[in-house]
Amino acid sequence: ARVSSPEHRANLERQARRLQDYCAAKGYRVERVVKEIGSGVNDHRAKFLALLEDQRITRIVVEHKDRATRFGFRYVEVLLRGQGRILEVVNLAENDREDLLHDLVSVIYSFAARLYGQRRAKRKTEAIVARLKQEGTGEPG
Repeated sequence: ARVSSPEHRANLERQARRLQDYCAAKGYRVERVVKEIGSGVNDHRAKFLALLEDQRITRIVVEHKDRATRFGFRYVEVLLRGQGRILEVVNLAENDREDLLHDLVSVIYSFAARLYGQRRAKRKTEAIVARLKQEGTGEPG
């Protein structure tokens, strides 16, 4: 289960419960429930990467494709299938247009977040430099 930000933590718990119920209804034995907070565009999500690396895990169940990843889902699915593993999606999109719209929103959101993150980082660095200069501990440059 994955949500994009800590404000959605309650949804994370509900999502995990729905997945457990789904697996029980399908007769799957659940070895591990993984809950992660992070963007589906982020390819550095430690918990998801650990699932992908652990070849003892034969089936990964997600509620929607974008809970696994916003982009490259098919690549992940094919690579897992090549290892004899399954990435199962509970709720497939109604149509390709819905998937495309979700992807477009994700790209815009991701770029906006990066842009504002870079601006914030620049301001933070400038504030640190100013403080160091004011304290007289700044290195001559």
